Amino acid sequence: MRRLVAPLLTVLLVGCASGPAMADKRVAFVVGNSNYQTVVALANPANDADAIANLFRKAAFDVVESRRDLKNTDMRRALRDFTEKTRDADIAVIYYAGHGMEVDGTNYLIPVDAVLERDTDAYDEAIALDRILQAIEPAKQLRLVILDACRDNPFVKSMKRTVASRSLGRGLAGVEPSRPNTLIAFAAKGGSTAQDGDTKNSPFTTSLLKYLGTPGLELGKAFRLVRDDVMNATSNKQEPFVYGSLGGNDVVLVPVAASPPAANSDIRADYELAERVGTREAWESFIAAHPSGFYADLARSQRNKLEQGRPQAPPPDVVAKPAPPAVEPAKPVDKPVEVAVASRAPAEVKPEPSPWPDLPRLLQAELKRVGCKAGDVGSEWDASARRALAAFNDNAGTKFDVKLASLDALDSVRAKAGRVCPLECDRGFRASGEACVKIVCDDGYVLGAKNTCEKRPERKATSAPRRATGGGGRHCFVYGGNSFCE
Repeated sequence: MRRLVAPLLTVLLVGCASGPAMADKRVAFVVGNSNYQTVVALANPANDADAIANLFRKAAFDVVESRRDLKNTDMRRALRDFTEKTRDADIAVIYYAGHGMEVDGTNYLIPVDAVLERDTDAYDEAIALDRILQAIEPAKQLRLVILDACRDNPFVKSMKRTVASRSLGRGLAGVEPSRPNTLIAFAAKGGSTAQDGDTKNSPFTTSLLKYLGTPGLELGKAFRLVRDDVMNATSNKQEPFVYGSLGGNDVVLVPVAASPPAANSDIRADYELAERVGTREAWESFIAAHPSGFYADLARSQRNKLEQGRPQAPPPDVVAKPAPPAVEPAKPVDKPVEVAVASRAPAEVKPEPSPWPDLPRLLQAELKRVGCKAGDVGSEWDASARRALAAFNDNAGTKFDVKLASLDALDSVRAKAGRVCPLECDRGFRASGEACVKIVCDDGYVLGAKNTCEKRPERKATSAPRRATGGGGRHCFVYGGNSFCE
């Protein structure tokens, strides 16, 4: 019965795979930050994010991750998780609505728990745009970031500047992506602000909803239509802008033939059918028809269990041999003949390779850059690396687990623009910039126990000086048990 059902299931499920499952994989991550804890809340980002997420779902995106009012740690963790979903994606999109800011030419997205009392707090309390681009970097065909984040920023007005020359821009700064086929769409061009709007959605998102989900509409043209629409709606006060470029081929975010994904009830029915059949071929057929999602992960687990439990073929030296022809019974021997039975150890189960095999090396390199690690950078997370991360914790006020290298730690160290750990010098030397220089004390001063110049202590006389005559007519004195000659 199993042999009859399995081919039938294969035909049915693989037949389903010839539809959307074979098309380009499209994934989206949507964030709306409205309820800020230290400044006045924004009215529209939550509404904007809900509407954009629904647009992507109706457009049959394979993955749509939607989040609201993310704090710093939650936002970093969500980006890390989404990065895993972009690894086999053709098109990856990140949409963000909320507060954003520019500090010294670097753009940041602001989580809802940010305080930002000083300009340097942005490195720790906000998410750099480079981190956003990093999350979609694995996508093969198109990497798209949409930022409705150029609203007038209340943090800038109260923020203290630690360096007078450090710039705090109005809106976001223009940026040119370093990777091809990468677009960054701003609600307002660099150096200007966008309106939050008086309706349910901002002017920028209202136009995105009108054009971005149009099946078959080339992406560049869609953004040009959005620009014209927003400028008309705001009396030319707000001009959206797209940074980056695409190749000669048309890029369409929503294909004309896009069809809605299978309902969960249908996927579950297919899963239960594959479970009843129970063969490896049945699970392979299910995965081919439904390559992603909760049930796909379960199916892979079931298939892997079958593969691990499959009996192994015996090695050649223990394969059963035909019985020898009958012979005369052998004469009894003094000792019984011991027959060795070969046994095969179970196959070693190799651990799954880490999705971030270079993480220890990358984190060590960043720790070295900010002055917290001495010596060479290696691929192992050894004692030297743990001491370096502990030093970073002490000087940056973080509490990362030093026993392992983590993406959260890498993000935090990368956000530091300069040296974090003080330069350590040997006795007799002091730190000067990135080098150790020798300490030279003025006359009458000597190097003290605290590695600073201290006034030379006066020697107390133990007896009155006594004049003596030295060789060559020199006049000598004996003072405190020591001889001095003029």
